[in-house]
Amino acid sequence: MTTPAGERVDLSLAPPIVNTAPGPEYSAAARRWQGIPGIERTSAGRLWACWYSGGTGEGPENYVVLATSTDDGQTWREPVLVIDPPAPVRAFDPVLWRDPLGRLWLFWAQSEGWFDGRAGVWAIVAEDAERPVWSLPRRLCHGVMMNKPTVTRTGEWLLPAAVWDREPRTPGLEEVRCSGLYCSTDVGATWTWRGGANVPHRTFDEHLVLERADGTLWLLVRTAYGIGESFSADGGRTWTPGRPSAIAGPDARFHLRRLSSGRLLLVNHHLFTGRSHLTALLSEDDGQTWPARLLLDERSQVSYPDATEAEDGRVFVIYDHGRTTEREILVAVFREEDVLCGRCVSQDARLRILVSRAGGGAEI
Repeated sequence: MTTPAGERVDLSLAPPIVNTAPGPEYSAAARRWQGIPGIERTSAGRLWACWYSGGTGEGPENYVVLATSTDDGQTWREPVLVIDPPAPVRAFDPVLWRDPLGRLWLFWAQSEGWFDGRAGVWAIVAEDAERPVWSLPRRLCHGVMMNKPTVTRTGEWLLPAAVWDREPRTPGLEEVRCSGLYCSTDVGATWTWRGGANVPHRTFDEHLVLERADGTLWLLVRTAYGIGESFSADGGRTWTPGRPSAIAGPDARFHLRRLSSGRLLLVNHHLFTGRSHLTALLSEDDGQTWPARLLLDERSQVSYPDATEAEDGRVFVIYDHGRTTEREILVAVFREEDVLCGRCVSQDARLRILVSRAGGGAEI
């Protein structure tokens, strides 16, 4: 957008309103599509879920939705918060994260139009409460993030963010036009560029970083052929040349985290035909092999998993199903023993729990 004098106005740099009393225009019944969810669980046992919607698909009318549950996901209240910048700026790709201090972070990306060559990662933070008091929105860096930050054994917080390698390419952003990492050494007060990997054939990046047992960082990134990887032995400052990983998958988001047991949890499409057969897998050798697996949802159009682990060992996985058809956000709850057995054997395991169904369906 330009002023009458021809000066460029960066609308996406304007802080949006944090709407904690969304009206009926944001209700599930009013939404025509929805997807790309995230999940987190606080120390008090409250579940939070986020996703985005607005308009008829990805574009200038997009806004971020926040929902909550106080009964482990059996019922949900939504929307309890909306981030909706004025068009043509969109809010999209939200991420929830509980930091080591117990605070809840809601991240999202802002861009003028579908992609303006730069975008930007924004965040608000709150202490755990039924009705949180959120901080003012703050722009942390250029780019888009789609996975939670990683806390290393040295106490550094590493935030994965990428400026997409596609048109338009904003001049001056060559260094950060990659699968990048920003680092905070002051518990999130400031974030500075650390470094990034340039994995060939990356699409929307959606990368994440895991610290391995030997202290090296393992970066996994979405690519046109599935999942690529790169490694860093200096805290993310330099990276090995990108290459295809041994983890198969379609061109889609996946989730990887280390559980409190030390095992790695991967949520991905296993024996897939496109975005189908969403599966939880476990590794006991730092990601070399994945012998244990639990099928969460075999249907087509199930995608974009995110996960969190409760203090009692339960794992909550959120994902979407049929963004423009079924328009569902779903959660699966299970334990490591369920994955090791290949079927739900724990008393509290539950699959396909409905969080939200958009477009004329009743909210639950």
